[in-house]
Amino acid sequence: MEFKNNKIIVVSPAKINLHLEVLGKRKDGYHELAMLMQSINLEDYLEIEINTDGVINLSSNNTELDLKEDNLIIKTANILRNCHKDKNLGANIFLNKNIPIGAGLAGGSSNAAATLIGLNKLWALNLDQQTLKKLALQLGSDVPFFLNGGSQYCFGRGEVLEKYSFDSKFFLIILKNPEVSLSTSEIYKKYSDKFQDNYLTSDIEYEEKRNHLRTIDFSHENFLNRKIKIRNDLQKIVKNENKSVSDALNLFSQMEECICFSMSGSGPSCYGLFDNYEIAKKVYEKNKKLFLSFGYDSWLCQFKAEGIKLL
Repeated sequence: MEFKNNKIIVVSPAKINLHLEVLGKRKDGYHELAMLMQSINLEDYLEIEINTDGVINLSSNNTELDLKEDNLIIKTANILRNCHKDKNLGANIFLNKNIPIGAGLAGGSSNAAATLIGLNKLWALNLDQQTLKKLALQLGSDVPFFLNGGSQYCFGRGEVLEKYSFDSKFFLIILKNPEVSLSTSEIYKKYSDKFQDNYLTSDIEYEEKRNHLRTIDFSHENFLNRKIKIRNDLQKIVKNENKSVSDALNLFSQMEECICFSMSGSGPSCYGLFDNYEIAKKVYEKNKKLFLSFGYDSWLCQFKAEGIKLL
């Protein structure tokens, strides 16, 4: 079979959580969530090339990554190959990894979505958005978000998505200790053990919480006037157990220019928001050595209006 393109590069961005509320436990074992997620320009790159020997080969510049069958990129490729009549179809994938691993920035989920979109194009599968979304949810709760990215409310376990539009782009500093990574499933288990007595149980209660989130005005003015306090329920667990998180939050709390700050996802990455590039860059340059003295890798980033992108 002839293919129009034999090689493609896919941009795979990270995300942060501007709101993460754990509402309850679903019958399928997942947690019912109410979130506002935001793509940022901390990005991995996937170089994908067709091969016809029926093998999915994955390599990376990051030596810490497991590149075997349980890697989400390979899982995604195998699921997609089942949608094609040619079972000898394969791919050589090189992952240029910039998003830290086990950081609460959903790099693995973003890579899965990038593989879905990249191979759908490269293998000429022509799967529609709805089909891609179903496959994405099989791969992980955060994966559907990345298909379009930008700013979105994420409800259910992450599959119920509603677009949100910010009136301006914020800049942020991210801090993460490279020696520390956390298991999302373990953090949720600890949260459940401690707070399950407060869980909601009905769809009506869930919808009330969703509606409350929809009414919060995440406007530029409200951020600037410190009227927005970012909520991350999982932070209640992690900041008491993890010094790298509590130290990062404390550092941001001492920066007058920082509009607000939070842990992202299940941690341990933390971020502080800033009004514009000049302010964020000034604070970043001023504190770079301080961040290093606490053992942090740091990044200066901004909000992105899109998710996965083909180059």
